[in-house]
Amino acid sequence: MEQGNGILRWVIVVAVVVVLGLGGGSWIKANATEEVFDCAPQGKIEKEISENAQLEEFSCFFKKWEGKNTLHFKVGVKNVSDKPQRYRINIFLDNGKAVGGLIPRKTKKGLLKPGATGSFVYPVGNMTSKPESITLLIKSMD
Repeated sequence: MEQGNGILRWVIVVAVVVVLGLGGGSWIKANATEEVFDCAPQGKIEKEISENAQLEEFSCFFKKWEGKNTLHFKVGVKNVSDKPQRYRINIFLDNGKAVGGLIPRKTKKGLLKPGATGSFVYPVGNMTSKPESITLLIKSMD
């Protein structure tokens, strides 16, 4: 009986390794195909940015999210003030959709220190095409 249990354990270990290997390979392939593009046509991005913030990155790409290839925005903000900050990000699209959040998302580790940059990726649910125009708002929470 002991010998049968040892073989069963061995088979389970091999099966787990194979499954993780297959899953890991597809994950690497999916991430390798993310292609960054201009978020909207030239002149179609309206920006309102707090005087305490500097936009360091604003990029777009499509990536799987909830089983669909979905538009994602990556926003990077630098704290240019002399005190720690938290920023509210709002992205409004021409089709009425909107996404946003806070940078830093959680304050357990503190606010964004002066001179530091924080970023976050915002997926837009059920958005499978590029927007025609965007309004980006970055406000300081102080």
